[in-house]
Amino acid sequence: MAMSGGKDDGSPMMEMNTTPLIDVMLVLLIMFIITIPVATHSIDIDLPAPNPNPPDEPIDPIQNKIVLTQEGQILWNGSPIDDGELVRNLEMTKSFAIEPELQFEPEPLASYDLSAKVLNIIKASGVTKFGFVGNEKYRIFGKAPGA
Repeated sequence: MAMSGGKDDGSPMMEMNTTPLIDVMLVLLIMFIITIPVATHSIDIDLPAPNPNPPDEPIDPIQNKIVLTQEGQILWNGSPIDDGELVRNLEMTKSFAIEPELQFEPEPLASYDLSAKVLNIIKASGVTKFGFVGNEKYRIFGKAPGA
């Protein structure tokens, strides 16, 4: 570290050495950055009450697929349903001896709000066999677009 001893005529040094001050400020800045909590994104939704009517379409005991359309519809194995029917179907799938796999596939232009709402309903239902499907259609690694 370079230091200035002032002039030889015995007058006091008038410049302040700011290097230690800058070092302390950088350490404090790093400490503040480390201690900042990570921002979490949560969506609070009031879940609808399940519809007590029995479903028109039987629930597949092996695999069920939820598709979200760009028109805002929820499709359960190809049949349109509402939020209440979705809750009821999810509860019925948990009553099977072996829980069926639930596949979730939103269309490319489906609403993000609807996707978040349906995912929260699925999470609240306690379904354990759940997976996202159809994303491989949009992967373009190693391929030219449209190929």
